[in-house]
Amino acid sequence: MLGTVEISSVSPVFVGRTDELDVLHDALARAHAGEPQALLIGGEAGVGKTRLIEEFTAAAGRAGAVVAVGGCVEIGADGLPFAPFSTALRTLYRELPAELCAAAAGQEEELARLLPELGETGSGGHDEEGVARLFELTARLLERVAAERTVVLALEDLHWADASTRHLLSYLFRTLRAGRLVVLATYRSDDIHRRHPMRPLLAELDRLRTVRRLDLARFSRDEVGRQIAGILAAEPDPAQVDDIFQRSDGNAFFVEELAVAAAEGCRTGLTDTLRDLLLVRVEALPESAQKVARIVAEGGSTVEYRLLAAVARLAEDDLIEALRAAVNANILIAAPSGDGYRFRHSLVREAVGDDLLPGERSRLNRRYAEALETDPTLVPADQRAMRLATYWYHAHDPAKALPAVLDASVQARARHAYSEQLHLLERAMELWDAAPEEVRAGLRLAGYAEAYPECGCDPATTPLRFLDLMAEAACAGRFGGERERALKITKKALRLLEDEHDPLRAAWFWIQRSRLVQSLARGDGRQELATAQELVRGLPPSRVHAEVLTNVANWSMLHEPGPDALAAAEQAVSYARMVSARETELNARLTLGALTVGAGDIEAGLALMEEVRQQAVAEGHAFEAGRAYVNLPNDLESVGRSREAVRILTEGVTYTRRFGLLDSEAWVWGNLAESRFSLGCWDEATEAAAAALRRGQSTKPKGCGAMCLALLALGRGDLAEASRQLAAAHAFFGTHDPMPQQWIVLAHVGLCIAAAEGRHTDARAELAAALDAGVPPGTHRYGWPLLLAAATAEADARALPAALPGREEALDRIAAALKRLTTDAPVWHAHEAWVRAELLRAEGRDTTAVWSDVVTAFEPLERPYDLARVRHRLAVALLADGGDDERARATELLRLAHAVAGHLGARPLADAVARVAQRARLPLTAAACPEPSADPVESLGLTSREHDVLRLVAAGRTNRQIAEELFISPKTASVHVSNILAKLGVAGRGEAAAVAHRLGLFPAESLPVRATG
Repeated sequence: MLGTVEISSVSPVFVGRTDELDVLHDALARAHAGEPQALLIGGEAGVGKTRLIEEFTAAAGRAGAVVAVGGCVEIGADGLPFAPFSTALRTLYRELPAELCAAAAGQEEELARLLPELGETGSGGHDEEGVARLFELTARLLERVAAERTVVLALEDLHWADASTRHLLSYLFRTLRAGRLVVLATYRSDDIHRRHPMRPLLAELDRLRTVRRLDLARFSRDEVGRQIAGILAAEPDPAQVDDIFQRSDGNAFFVEELAVAAAEGCRTGLTDTLRDLLLVRVEALPESAQKVARIVAEGGSTVEYRLLAAVARLAEDDLIEALRAAVNANILIAAPSGDGYRFRHSLVREAVGDDLLPGERSRLNRRYAEALETDPTLVPADQRAMRLATYWYHAHDPAKALPAVLDASVQARARHAYSEQLHLLERAMELWDAAPEEVRAGLRLAGYAEAYPECGCDPATTPLRFLDLMAEAACAGRFGGERERALKITKKALRLLEDEHDPLRAAWFWIQRSRLVQSLARGDGRQELATAQELVRGLPPSRVHAEVLTNVANWSMLHEPGPDALAAAEQAVSYARMVSARETELNARLTLGALTVGAGDIEAGLALMEEVRQQAVAEGHAFEAGRAYVNLPNDLESVGRSREAVRILTEGVTYTRRFGLLDSEAWVWGNLAESRFSLGCWDEATEAAAAALRRGQSTKPKGCGAMCLALLALGRGDLAEASRQLAAAHAFFGTHDPMPQQWIVLAHVGLCIAAAEGRHTDARAELAAALDAGVPPGTHRYGWPLLLAAATAEADARALPAALPGREEALDRIAAALKRLTTDAPVWHAHEAWVRAELLRAEGRDTTAVWSDVVTAFEPLERPYDLARVRHRLAVALLADGGDDERARATELLRLAHAVAGHLGARPLADAVARVAQRARLPLTAAACPEPSADPVESLGLTSREHDVLRLVAAGRTNRQIAEELFISPKTASVHVSNILAKLGVAGRGEAAAVAHRLGLFPAESLPVRATG
């Protein structure tokens, strides 16, 4: 007996998509060559995204690539945290177990948040770097796995993705730089409405040049014809192709449904709505199969067989027959895992789900929840809590939903899925009043709440309060980047606390508000901290009290260092020890060490900070250790011990990278750039500053990197680049939270740029603004370079008439500020001498002895650029003194300075040294110099007319007098004078006259050497 011919609703022939496949295969080839690829594939529902991915991944597998596919899992309106990544990583774990375990070595506890097969997750605390840490470690894991083997990571149905999945994908697309890796993701473009959470991600990825976008178009009439031919296994009637093409508008899935309907005897015009079209074949199923389809539709994107059996409550044979009917009709298909079922296309699932009655929907969710409560093994362990919470919530049973939602929030927190934790906690707060009193009374702090510190209560017996939920939600929002929502929750909590006498809890919420205000650029957070400090004043020691004092001390260290900050840090250490708050104690001691260095007790402060660093590393407190790797080298640099700072910073890069502390790593890179700049390693400093910009997640470490690049550009004479980096630093730092370490350095760079461009008024304005804002105790490391730049600018402009107005006031301001700055280290003693020497030069009173003392002060220090600059100044002073010995010493100094300038690429210094050597006719190399020209005027490059003008300048004539004597216009005379000053490398007419006198250009005339203006 012959069997009936079955019509397949899926064409065995892959139709069209030639260009898209070419792009995908090109990406695979590039990845195989070691260039990671990122692709985003969009298209409306049913257009063929999954079929394209299947075709490509099959070809990639045949080419030797390892393919790992993960889909976003939808349960009701909820997505499982990190679901596609967990699924894909499991595939890699099965396919490449040795490679994946080797890549994860040392970070199993952290990576187990995504792949539980690696072991238990870490039990450490939560912080704002937790998410970034997990993302960085995941990126590094994928790069290592793909180091020797091409890997394709395909993530489907991104429109259902949870926030954590979206954030991780964005991070990977932005940061993957190595490995033979292809990461591609698909999404439904027609689902992305104006308020869909995918829209910001798509906008962000559009700006990345490394991400390729593919938008799948509908099929043409010819492609529809080929698709129908594949489905029917025969050439279709042209009229039928026209009809189906018109009805489907080229949507591949609709073509399939219409072709099958036509082949089975249904008219293609049977229904007028898409929903009815999709339900036609479902309604043709036996009643038992329809029932099963409705159950699967409400259970999520995939339903496990055992769970389905428990919910359907059919005899096993009946269930299997119903499933067989649905599978044969191409309504359901077996899940890729092989242990469950899903709809062949989500559009059918949505149509069946939309057809459910409200009471029917809640009843099915209750059945799912009851089945899962009875046998938790029915679903994978990492999905259990979230699915149970979703089922109970949609069953509209607050008594069951509240504890289930809280359990799911705890699991989300453990996985660092803070956005999902916040969503669940907001759902718990919504359910709180609806849940029966006895249910709420049975909830305990233990297990559910850990954000608010224990304050003398037993978490195992203390009832959970609504305010505890708000505390968890505030932290989840802060850690997950949902700061606006967190701030609203914090404000609401503080309003509720106005009616309660709970100063510790209120103080804790004020701390959160302070952090959020700073993060959102709404202020510096000082007022919020002051309120918290006032609330705990006079209260006995507690964890909250210690945390308040630690935050106050740290804020003061950055904004207003001094005795009050030191006292707060000491008290914070004491209180933290009393209540055994170890992490708070380590933070407080680190702050205390930095403040102690700033107060002048350098060795004691550095020793305390080093002790904290070692203890934090040994005890596994990664966040505190990362902070120590930032602050300790910073203070070593502040006292001129740059070599020691570089050693610790280099170790800090390795440590922060290992633990995924991205912002700490960026700060380390920024500090490393500063120390390498000091040591004269400018190329390495440039690389470090660029790394700070690249690795930073928040803006302030990026601002630090931009400032270092601005200083390097200044040293190399690139004013345009210095201005660009200064503007970037201003943007990164913002105006909401000013700190001395920012405003003083910004003023320093701004002053240098203005002075170099001849904008003397602007340069003085930068100085005045910085000094008006203040140079607090402990920030003199930034104050000395500022005063030096200001004094140097005034000295360089001494002979310029345009700089005369305001000059005396500026010099007085510098001299007064100089007296207030401390010199607690040899490097600052040297800077004090240098500033005083520049002030004397600004008045024309500097001497060889003055500059010799400055050079002597810098020679023991590892500051090659600074030493080269002061050697240049000493050489100029020696040449002014005259004498063969002085010329010989000046020659050696200029050679040394020129060599350093050349090595660093410090063009302005190299040019200045060369001009001095040229004027003095000194060789900058040890090689014998050619015989000088018999005519000194020729050696200086002066024209005969310029020679005449210089003679009159040396005689003290004004431009108008020169013009009258030489029968030229005053404007022409002015041009000649400017050219002469440039060729002689001098700043004014007086210096030009002095050069003419020293070279004996006009021996018969009495030449005035005093500047006339």
